[in-house]
Amino acid sequence: MAQSTLFHNGRIVTLDPGNPRAEALAVVDGRILFAGDRARCSSVLGPVAQEVDLEGAWVLPGITDSHIHFTNYALGLDDLALDSTTSLEEAVSLVRERVATLSPGAWVLGGNWDYNRWRDQTPPGKAALDAVAPENPVALHSRDGHSLWVNSRALELAGITADTTDPDGGQIVRLPGSTEPSGWLLERAREAVHAVEERGGGSLMDAVKQAFPRALAAGITGIHDFDGWEAIEAYRALHAAGELQLRVYKTIPVTHLDRALEEGIRTGQGDEWFRMGPLKIFTDGALGSHSAAMLEPYAGEPENRGIEVTPPEELQDLVLRASRSGIACALHAIGDRANRNALDAFQRAHDESIGDGLRHRIEHAQHLDAADLPRLAELGVIASVQPIHQTSDMFVADALLGERVTYSYAWRSLLESGARLAFGSDCPVEPFDPFLGLHAAVTRQRDGQPANGWQPQERLGAEEAYRGYTEGAAWASGDEGQQGRLAAGMLADFVLLSDSPIECPPDKIVDVQVLATYVDGREAYRA
Repeated sequence: MAQSTLFHNGRIVTLDPGNPRAEALAVVDGRILFAGDRARCSSVLGPVAQEVDLEGAWVLPGITDSHIHFTNYALGLDDLALDSTTSLEEAVSLVRERVATLSPGAWVLGGNWDYNRWRDQTPPGKAALDAVAPENPVALHSRDGHSLWVNSRALELAGITADTTDPDGGQIVRLPGSTEPSGWLLERAREAVHAVEERGGGSLMDAVKQAFPRALAAGITGIHDFDGWEAIEAYRALHAAGELQLRVYKTIPVTHLDRALEEGIRTGQGDEWFRMGPLKIFTDGALGSHSAAMLEPYAGEPENRGIEVTPPEELQDLVLRASRSGIACALHAIGDRANRNALDAFQRAHDESIGDGLRHRIEHAQHLDAADLPRLAELGVIASVQPIHQTSDMFVADALLGERVTYSYAWRSLLESGARLAFGSDCPVEPFDPFLGLHAAVTRQRDGQPANGWQPQERLGAEEAYRGYTEGAAWASGDEGQQGRLAAGMLADFVLLSDSPIECPPDKIVDVQVLATYVDGREAYRA
């Protein structure tokens, strides 16, 4: 028997241009049958409908985080957090406290440190960790996730010595005038440590189930997950057991492309709860780690133009190989050189008519050369961006790039060029709170600074920004026919809010509270 529900007495913002506001929603078996006046909704449902009083709340389409490392977030809920540290000494003190709670040999995992924000901007090294953790291996990732701070014990377990050569696409930072590893690993040099890390606790499935309610409490009804193959297996198992609480669009790590091809995986396979997404490929590093691939050197570092994690020729080959098999590509690109390499790869696939119709993406698209900005729209490439990165990195960008920030985090320019934007958080690099992201997109300010916003010409309107988390996200996953709006035929995923982030003053967006979250027409969270 069909389950029908009438939702009424709410201020419903549909994001449907033909019907922007509605009095009520008629929902049958998790899909919207009609959005409009209450009388019509009651009529189409008939007398058997359950009624839900929305109690005057603002109602908007559910939010999708288009770039999140959700399983990493779930696993790291109990990790050592260094995001609030303001000095090397403070970070080391927290490591000392954690070691005191562990047995010898147990790993200290965590991170989110950013030495660019430390008072003395001292790059991390193993000596400081060795002093407080001589017997416990320590591995602490940077805030941007592209470098790893480790101690001597971790280096030993990973087999990294003075004789170890840098891996392709990575760098073992050395002590000055020596080949001795300093304890700072960039990009693919991190992989040797990750391969030997040991984490206690329960299963990945258990961790993810415990994390679902946190996302729902933020108004998130869907995610595009960028973690590894073990995440694919966890989501598959949860889906089979009927325990997925969010809709999941799952990327394929490039290290498992062969496996995906052997399994016959194609982008878009699955159902409305779990679907396979694009192949994730790193083209470069990150700005905070000074490893984003730039056309010109970093300020004060004349020899450093970043790291091409995947060289251009290899990148093009991977994009062509995946595209031939019906797998779209999501290319991580931070620096302007990396974004050019990504666009060149997509250009070649386009010119050779390989994978026509696939929705390719650039993840982050943070720093663009003026000549490359219009190419995303020309090639139909989605700009999958994280607004909160701009407010975290704007002053670092000024210091490292100087006048080259004209097309950094260029959301307005991209939108006006015709490119599609999909918004996410990159959690756990940043919090997944979408209202922080909306505030960043609309104001380009952090704590009220700069006064008019950083590069204010790139600000978005509040509705444009909200569409990045809804319509834009749905387009990126090929779900525009069932997600992103509250209209007939769409999935009944929506949030009840204390205020409208589209209509409230920009500085009040961060104060909007999630009152309830509905997924598939059912209440999944209530404050």
